[in-house]
Amino acid sequence: IHILLFYDNLATLIYNLQMRYFIHLGFDGSSYSGWQRQKNTRNTVQEVVEQTLSRLFKKKVSAYGCGRTDAGVHASQYVIQIDLIEVPTFDLKFRMNKNLPDSIAVFEIIAVNENQHCRHDAVTRTYDYFMHWNKNPVLFRYSSLYEDLTLDFELMRKAAALILETRDFKQLCKQPDSYDNTLCQISNCELFVNEEEGRLRFTITSNRFLRGMVRICIFFLLEVGSGEMTLEEFKKILNQEKDLKEKWPAHPNGLFLSKVEYPFLKLNDSHNLVSMLSVGLG
Repeated sequence: IHILLFYDNLATLIYNLQMRYFIHLGFDGSSYSGWQRQKNTRNTVQEVVEQTLSRLFKKKVSAYGCGRTDAGVHASQYVIQIDLIEVPTFDLKFRMNKNLPDSIAVFEIIAVNENQHCRHDAVTRTYDYFMHWNKNPVLFRYSSLYEDLTLDFELMRKAAALILETRDFKQLCKQPDSYDNTLCQISNCELFVNEEEGRLRFTITSNRFLRGMVRICIFFLLEVGSGEMTLEEFKKILNQEKDLKEKWPAHPNGLFLSKVEYPFLKLNDSHNLVSMLSVGLG
């Protein structure tokens, strides 16, 4: 019994001595099945990052992310956390960037308190969606091409204003029944258009996001903007007075998780690709 108590106490001591690090990174999600590790594929950002960390430390290292992203979706600002028993004896940021594929880049490594959590402590997240309607080889990975659409941008802005006023997003997410509730606090929702360049940016900030929510928002904005749906019909859908079972999420390649905010930490935003893509779009 004494031996068991000794090992229990030792394990507790080791756990309490663990140091937590936030790793601020970005990734091009074009070739990945999203952030989160999955049973049916090894092609996830989490899998690649954990394999890299485990090689560097010569033991298994688990990484936890600030949220999920769908297949093909990018993150220009993303935060993961790892727990280590001792301070790295090498430049971890440099080593990670040398060993990770070009599609993943580490911007900062920040020591935090062991009770601070990259997912649970995030107070807001921002997503940006980019769209263009003239074929452009530079944009094709990071902006969704929608050709042959005639859009009423003023109607789309009014639809975005309705999203800003909405609290329950049951109608604008995949698998709403998988959540305890579908309430979200939207603090910003705007549409920026550059007709001369043929580009559009939709940005939305909330305390939480539901699965597929941003891409389904884009679907409805396009329905309204193209005249397939009236503003009144969209309002009824948001208010759950009308159901539209056929919802086709917008293409993933135009979507970025672009900002994660914490009450105790300010991330360096100078590497954010969305800042470059947003030139001319607000």
